[in-house]
Amino acid sequence: MTDRDILMPAPMADAVIAALDARFVLHRLWEQADPAAYLANVGPRIRGMAVSTLAGRVDAASFDALPALEIVANFGVGYDNIDAAAAAARGIVVTNTPGVLDEEVADLTIGLLLATLRRIPQADRYVRDGHWPDGPFPLSPTLRGRRIGLLGLGAIGKAVARRLEGFGVAIAYHGRTRQAGVAHDYHDSPVALAAACDVLIAIVPGGAATRHLVDAAVLAALGAEGVFINVARGSVVDQAALVAALRDGIIGGAGLDVFEDEPNVPEELRAMSQVVLLPHIGSASRDTRAAMGQLVVDNLTSWFDGHGAVSPVSVPAGSR
Repeated sequence: MTDRDILMPAPMADAVIAALDARFVLHRLWEQADPAAYLANVGPRIRGMAVSTLAGRVDAASFDALPALEIVANFGVGYDNIDAAAAAARGIVVTNTPGVLDEEVADLTIGLLLATLRRIPQADRYVRDGHWPDGPFPLSPTLRGRRIGLLGLGAIGKAVARRLEGFGVAIAYHGRTRQAGVAHDYHDSPVALAAACDVLIAIVPGGAATRHLVDAAVLAALGAEGVFINVARGSVVDQAALVAALRDGIIGGAGLDVFEDEPNVPEELRAMSQVVLLPHIGSASRDTRAAMGQLVVDNLTSWFDGHGAVSPVSVPAGSR
């Protein structure tokens, strides 16, 4: 145990902390009065990290302060909070939590799509504010006959597609490459996908490669009846362009679970009646978050027991 020092920069669920405490020497950085001084003292002993987006950016400077670091276990399937290329260059393994949250995020995506099209939150407020006696709630758009574009067809994208098939809607997708064995139409660019659809759902990883993948041109191609759903990362869309497209009627509406500067959401978005806003809750059920936390524990345990990481991420060679 004495040589299995783990750093947790920001708090995780109590169950994760307890499980790591039982297996490792767990250093709770957020509890320290002087984190920098504490890290200078224990940093050379740290061989593993358990991190989430609450920890902030884990980058080359972080790795420089932890010369013995072997593994970074991330809480979440997205790991754009970690400079994975810098980690790979130092031989540091990065892990994430895939699989255990795919179905939960897909469920939420369908819920957000229906809520946006059928204006469910607005109808709820209509009743709560006492307006129903004044007359019926205005008619909403429909999912019927919609053409759905999936921007990203990874594990979560495929889970969303399976659910959409039950609604009898047309489905198309864009990704880095056309996937063998996929029956849905493929489009070779986000603009082409948006032009062929009237709902665009972003389900791609965050990071530099996908920053502002949905820009003004993509939104214009989606059209005035179009709806944009983002359950990916806030960085995937040019938020200023999105605000302008919604304000000017370039697209018809949006359902957003993620934002550029969380938890800060622009007032202009918050004031728009054609937008449904969620506080980044795609995987936020008790059961799924527990499974994600357990995978963080399992990755660190397996690594230090000599069996390798359970779910290491793959870093393209050209990004190192």
